[in-house]
Amino acid sequence: MTVVVGAGVAGCMAALFLKEAGEEVLLVDRSGVPASGGSGAAGAFISPRIGKGGPLQELTNEAFAFAQAFYWERFPEAFHATGVLRIPKDARDEERFDLYELYNHRPYERWDAARAEAAGYRGVPGGFFFPEAGDADAQLVCRTIAEDLGLKQMEVKRLESLEGGWRVVGEHGSIEASRLVLATGYESDLLDLRYMGIKGLWGSRGDYATLRAFPVSMHRDFSLSSTREGRVKLGATHWKGPVTPGEACLRCDGRPLAALEAKAASLTDTSDFRLVETFCGMRSGSRDFFPLVGPVLDVERILREYPEMVRGGRGELLHLPNLYILNGLGGRGFVFAPLMAKDLAAHIVRGERLDPRIHPDRLFLKWVRRQKHLEKKGEKS
Repeated sequence: MTVVVGAGVAGCMAALFLKEAGEEVLLVDRSGVPASGGSGAAGAFISPRIGKGGPLQELTNEAFAFAQAFYWERFPEAFHATGVLRIPKDARDEERFDLYELYNHRPYERWDAARAEAAGYRGVPGGFFFPEAGDADAQLVCRTIAEDLGLKQMEVKRLESLEGGWRVVGEHGSIEASRLVLATGYESDLLDLRYMGIKGLWGSRGDYATLRAFPVSMHRDFSLSSTREGRVKLGATHWKGPVTPGEACLRCDGRPLAALEAKAASLTDTSDFRLVETFCGMRSGSRDFFPLVGPVLDVERILREYPEMVRGGRGELLHLPNLYILNGLGGRGFVFAPLMAKDLAAHIVRGERLDPRIHPDRLFLKWVRRQKHLEKKGEKS
């Protein structure tokens, strides 16, 4: 049996694809409610990444193409493909849109200010409209998967390595598994994962009742969804540096949506927006902003057997047996999760090679060579 720890979008997708690959899967989460953390606070916008090209944009847009088809086919009741209008963040960003256009490899339209205003957004220069894009109902997607697979409430206290497997230990019992997948988000302290640089990304979302009819969603440095059943979603990832939930609440001064509401009001008439529900949560990112998908290194053993690696010497990358991670999806969790989970399941079940762009091993050598103090036993960075 494979145990997946964490029932956010990463864990739910990992469990889904493993089950479909023929594995017996148990999904566990400390709250017993799927998408109760950062995934539940996500606006879950499914749209391409724009920019000047490069590996991260290419990977994101590969994931977008897969995710768009996946949600459309598998979760049509939760995916709203009304299109997304991507507008410039500022005058400097507007100047770059001609360059960005060279790297738009998904269907799109170049909108001018008049078309943007017709869609409800005033004072903007237009932008790129991606008709395939849209947004998903974050909670509904995760809840549907969890209800189909089953979800066990369990706060994992520690992991114990067994011969040929793992013991997942909670406060009131334990579970033995032949394989383990960690999808625990920014709280990844069950093992030594420092080399991955997992960090929290604080995000907020508000759901508002309105009589306004927005036909398409919009994204700038925040997102506003199209109108469905008299509601819109307004959300963003606020802070991308190290931050705790408590610190984020202090920064918000008890009003996590105030800045978002002001930004939205500068682009459209929000006078009748009535807040219905607020969602806040911590998403997780990696040291280099790419997802973390694959086996986990046995850092303690590597440092014990190859201490010269700290000084730039060579050594073997040794993995913890039958243990994997799916994490670091950042603010695009619902874009990345389906493809990353599919690739992880193919690697675990059929031994297929993982894309080196997402393999966690990529981060170890640079990290370990900055940790000379690790030669002193017991110290941590």
